[in-house]
Amino acid sequence: MIWRRILIRDLRMSLRQGSDLAMVVMFFVITAALFPFGIGPEPVILARIAAGIVTVCAMLATLLSLDRMFLNDYEDGSLDLMTFTPLPLEAVVLAKVGAHWLLTGLPLIVAAPVLAVLFNLPQDGYATLFAVMVLATPTLSLIGAIGASLTLGARRAGVLVSVLVLPLYIPVLIFAAGAIDAAIMGFPVRPYLLILAALLVAALPLAPWASAAALRQSLN
Repeated sequence: MIWRRILIRDLRMSLRQGSDLAMVVMFFVITAALFPFGIGPEPVILARIAAGIVTVCAMLATLLSLDRMFLNDYEDGSLDLMTFTPLPLEAVVLAKVGAHWLLTGLPLIVAAPVLAVLFNLPQDGYATLFAVMVLATPTLSLIGAIGASLTLGARRAGVLVSVLVLPLYIPVLIFAAGAIDAAIMGFPVRPYLLILAALLVAALPLAPWASAAALRQSLN
């Protein structure tokens, strides 16, 4: 299948370089590790803000490689060729989003519990943290694809992507941090997780459609 070939191709190219994967994980860990130096090492305070710090750092780490989601294919002409394949451009976008999530979102899911330990997150929050990361990171990649396609070929695309995408990330951030806080305080987390799942379900068809429309505009 063409969709699978595009996904594998993007994974191989990124893993061959190796810099994006290491950069995302290192940024995630280092940024989160800076907070105790500014706030202080008090375990109670760190446990209280652990949910917000982990989710915000994950969101910022996702932004790092968004501007390169389509850039390499755009510069070498591969993106133009993909528009002539029988595969709809929306499916091409979905394949690239899948590769981006595997290279950024999946490592963040693995690294998040380690950071949670450093921030003294109560044990009641670990299962919710995992569920939140599984639901939130694909949504971040899908929304990010819209910003990456809108700024394709623009100067300082990385800055523009951040400006466009960060406001759209706020609902995901609010409900992700709220779910972890609710788990820590003993409140029901199901409503938060359902809203995060609804955001993912909504972004799954809408984001590729919007991103494909922006790509067509850029390629014309």
